[in-house]
Amino acid sequence: MIRAVLLSTAAVLVTAIPALAQDEAAARRILERTPLIDGHNDLPWALRQQHGNDPHAVDLTANLDASTELHTDIPRLRAGGVGGQFWSVYVPASLTPVEAAKATFEQIDTVKRLVAAHPDVFELATTADDIQRIHRRGKIASLIGMEGGYSIADSLGLLREFHDAGARYMTLTHSATTSWADSATDAPKWGGLNAFGEEVVREMNRLGMMVDLSHVSEETMLDAMRVSGAPVIFSHSSARAVTAHPRNVPDSVLRLLPEDGGVVMVTFVPGFINEEVRAWGAARSAEDARLKSLNPGDPDAVTAGIKAWIAAHPAPRAGVEDVVAHIQHVRDVAGIDHVGLGGDFDGVGSLPVGVEGVDAYPRILAALMANGWSEADIRKLAGENVLRVMRRVEAVAANQNGARPSLARLSEAGAPE
Repeated sequence: MIRAVLLSTAAVLVTAIPALAQDEAAARRILERTPLIDGHNDLPWALRQQHGNDPHAVDLTANLDASTELHTDIPRLRAGGVGGQFWSVYVPASLTPVEAAKATFEQIDTVKRLVAAHPDVFELATTADDIQRIHRRGKIASLIGMEGGYSIADSLGLLREFHDAGARYMTLTHSATTSWADSATDAPKWGGLNAFGEEVVREMNRLGMMVDLSHVSEETMLDAMRVSGAPVIFSHSSARAVTAHPRNVPDSVLRLLPEDGGVVMVTFVPGFINEEVRAWGAARSAEDARLKSLNPGDPDAVTAGIKAWIAAHPAPRAGVEDVVAHIQHVRDVAGIDHVGLGGDFDGVGSLPVGVEGVDAYPRILAALMANGWSEADIRKLAGENVLRVMRRVEAVAANQNGARPSLARLSEAGAPE
């Protein structure tokens, strides 16, 4: 009798659990066997800006959600089921190339010190096999991704040194057009890649370094995909057809991914995934420019004016549903084999509701499962697609084993004005 009552009570409790919670639990079980690989996290830059570039200056073993502005800490990484993380070694495009190269090496050092500070949690990885081996050991595979081709200072020798230091992708541009590649958010100079830019891509292929096309113009995307002998990645981009931000990937490029083999790792930046947020940000920027033109030399007036404008125009918010819409669109246009995840945590000032930290991945996956995604689909999105791309990039490099390094130099015709 007692056993029957207990079983009946348990049945009631099970049926009372919301379906989404059950999907989250199912997602976590999937991530125990398949590493969730996030393409872009800016914690190293956040440590540099907020904590003296010292991984020991903040207790990453504690949940820091309430006590800091950080989106990332070890408890939330564990709760999010993160199995592989590309740590971005971003430095600003405003630096001179030589300053950028120095700062990027310093950021690589930061990643290595972060890993060394928590050896029971993190382990450096440089290959797809490394990721799977480290994940099986219950650790988080830590990889290095460069953000901004200006960091190589127009030197393929420096590119090789960054690869030797552990960098496994390089975003060809950031916010500004470089001396060899056009950015999505700057005036074009080359119509995509110039001749030296094409040599950069070929040398990345030879090294086994993934070509990352987040931040680049559509013409640069097309040129890089034409030149590269290996699949490309977008480490943190979303779909332009859903949100008309130039940082997003247009359908014309998404449709090329099945032939290319690459993957778009959908990002969570509110202005990239929600059209109302994007339009609000553009209007705020326009108002800021207007106030500065009306109040030259009076920053207090500009600050007061922006504060009043925001009070009159409250900022809209993105949500989990926006993230899901972009993931679904990339899948619909490019196919299930060409979509991944690249949150951009700690690289943005705000995040969607329900996606406030690195613990959000099971919620996102659960929402997709509620929309009919299978376990096999979730595995591909979470990590299998990226592992496949990495293995193909490694194979292309292995096929060039013994090929001499490129000695190409930026010609005077390709030098910055």
